Formats: sequence, structure tokens, C-alpha cells
Amino acid sequence: MNHAMKICFGIALSFAALVPAARADEFALSHNQRISCSRGLAPGKLNTATCRSYAYVFNVKTSEYFRCQVSLSLTRDNKEVINVQTDGGCTKRPRIFETDSNYSFDATETEPPNTNSFFGPGGYAVWASDNTRQKVRGCIIISSGLGSDISKCLDMTFQ
Repeated sequence: MNHAMKICFGIALSFAALVPAARADEFALSHNQRISCSRGLAPGKLNTATCRSYAYVFNVKTSEYFRCQVSLSLTRDNKEVINVQTDGGCTKRPRIFETDSNYSFDATETEPPNTNSFFGPGGYAVWASDNTRQKVRGCIIISSGLGSDISKCLDMTFQ
């Protein structure tokens, strides 16, 4: 009898462990991270270098995603490092698809500001596909230079 109780208890624990896992959202990191660095000279022969990197964390069930950024700024003179500052965080973005399913995702950033960048820091593109059917959506998000980003998505057609 004691052996049977242990088996029943083990089975009950197994089901209890599966229930939260079935309801939990799954997150995936995009495979297309970028890093860009810039240098600047300051008065008194100080050198400053700033590097930024972006990545995306995607909810494969709901198609919501987070755009994450990390930056490091280093100031030095000819002899020593004077200051190191870091900053970063993730910003939640809206869903790409309206319904829950099983999605794949990737994203890419534009190059750092240069002569080809018309709207300040540029933008990024995200692609998401439904793994359960033939459905792909591409989105481009650019900085308008006026405070809010402009985002447009388009469903792909297959011929």
C-alpha cells in the first residue's frame, strides 16, 4: 500500500509540473545581433568610445517581442581609463500577429548614423513566420525624427 501511494504521488507531481509548462510562454533570442561603436575627442586630449548592441527577445506563442539595447561608454586619456558607463534595457513592442500560435522571428538593425541615414538613428526590420502554416509577416520600423517611430507590417504572398 505504501509503495502504491508513492507511485500515485509521483504521478500527481508529474502532472502538476506539466500544467504550468503547458501554459508558459516561450521566449527566443534573435540570431542577428549587431554592434556599432563610435569615437570622439574631448577637450584636454580625452578619448571617448561608445559601443551599442541590440538584440530581440521574441515570445514564440504570442508574437510580442522586446527590443533590447546595451551600451558601454569609455573615456580615457593617454595614461589611464577615467570613466566607464553602461546602460541598457528592453522595451516591449506590440504583437506582430493577432492570434496565438507557434512563431519564428528574426530582426536586423540599420547601420549607425551616416550619410545614408535620412531620419536620425535609422530603424530596424523584423520578420515573423507562423510555424503551423505558411504565413510570413515583414515589418519595418524607422525613427521619424519627430518623437514616435513609424511601423508598418506586410503579409507576404506566395506564388
